[in-house]
Amino acid sequence: MSKTFWMVVVDEENLDITRERGFEVLGIDSRNRRKSVRITPEDRVLFYVNNKKGFAATATVESSHFEEKTRVWKHHVKDELFPNRVKIKPDFVLDPDDYIDAREIAPTLEYVKKWPAEHWPLAFFGMLHIVPQRDFNLLEDEIRKASDAAEKRRPETAEKEVTSAATANRRRQKKAQGTRRRRRARSRSTAKQSR
Repeated sequence: MSKTFWMVVVDEENLDITRERGFEVLGIDSRNRRKSVRITPEDRVLFYVNNKKGFAATATVESSHFEEKTRVWKHHVKDELFPNRVKIKPDFVLDPDDYIDAREIAPTLEYVKKWPAEHWPLAFFGMLHIVPQRDFNLLEDEIRKASDAAEKRRPETAEKEVTSAATANRRRQKKAQGTRRRRRARSRSTAKQSR
């Protein structure tokens, strides 16, 4: 059976909840039940954050559809529990500052060409969409590059923190040495004056 490539449209708050839970489960709203039962293991999922207009993550589906009514995610409709669920495994997950800007890349996507260019955001209405494999691969490649770049920046930041801590420590030591020298010089001059 061939893979299906899904795009899930979420808001930042619900993506954060999914992130806090380790990207282990994806909850889909009641309106998309028909589509969600078609999700199978090995399908791929792309996360689009609607209030940030950015692509944030990719994941691989690890289970078939199941229903669960435990409240996890938030919705403006009080009764919505996102009961249609599948287990997932994260592939690439970006921090909010690193999201792939949809304003730059979305108009080039095959999936979005169904809408007039100036109205490309209409392609992201609703929670669950099937996207062409070409679009998924393009976006996952961009997410992977952004993830690699972010990973490379992290050690530099840690290195800078270690370097700046060492520099600060050396400054404290020099200052302490200078203070000791001044005290010794004062005590010598005081001793000379008292003779």
